Amino acid sequence: MTRTVTRTTETVLPAVPPFDFAATLRFLDGFALAADAQEVTGGTLVRAVRAGGRTVLARVTAEGEAAVRCVLHADGPLDPGTAGEANARIAFSLSLDDDLTGFYAIGRDDPDFAPVLERLRGYHQAKFPTPLECLVWSILTQRNGLTVTLRAHRALAREIGNTVVLDGTAYTAFPEAEQLAALSPGRIAELVGNQRKGPYLHGAVRGWLDLDEEWLRTAPYAEARKALLGLPGVGEWAAAFILLRGLGRTDETPNERKLLDPAARVYGRELTMAQVQKLGERYGRWAGYWAHYLRAAP
Repeated sequence: MTRTVTRTTETVLPAVPPFDFAATLRFLDGFALAADAQEVTGGTLVRAVRAGGRTVLARVTAEGEAAVRCVLHADGPLDPGTAGEANARIAFSLSLDDDLTGFYAIGRDDPDFAPVLERLRGYHQAKFPTPLECLVWSILTQRNGLTVTLRAHRALAREIGNTVVLDGTAYTAFPEAEQLAALSPGRIAELVGNQRKGPYLHGAVRGWLDLDEEWLRTAPYAEARKALLGLPGVGEWAAAFILLRGLGRTDETPNERKLLDPAARVYGRELTMAQVQKLGERYGRWAGYWAHYLRAAP
């Protein structure tokens, strides 16, 4: 069902400095998978999120040097719990609480990487809107090209229809786990156009319902990875991807071939995956941030 938003509430969400919301917007402007759920226009991010069982639109703009202003739009009054949940989801997905001091201290002593650090200074990793969406994306993208993956991702979102309209534009929030779990494996397979992935996605979403997101954010890294590896369709690459891009766990350099080209460009030589992993070791618990900055560097 599509609803038109009529009510608003706003909050200033602080960010740990240094913080550059313009850098976040530049990254999100190319975040094609969220095209139905968000829009970047000028200095504003509009994103649809699920909170309190409702679809809420967040209009986010910079507020001074170390904060964003988040204006929430809904089709009726927002109770404090729902508004707080929506604000927390926005703050976490934008990594506002990330303190990059340690990462920057290491990066300044890496002469090849230091220019990347300077260009992206203040950029806090823009994660997937939810780790569940990251989980689904990680399964959809396996052995699929970007166009096919995007089509499948959007089909799932549109099937549930968490859609609201603001100023004539429709935004569709990605479904919650309970909503996706209510679909049969066959229906999921039909929507994504892949009979093999239907049962994997259904099983992974059902398994996600048994996990605690807060625990995955804070548990020892190896334990969180083991829990994710227990989900259907999640292998070593997908688990590392979800931990970094969905949960903000930056403990390790992802074993991802897409790092090879940006790493070669930054370090001025061709590198093997093992060599990239070795370079990332110097960053310790910031290795994932180092890898993300490599990918995000202009």
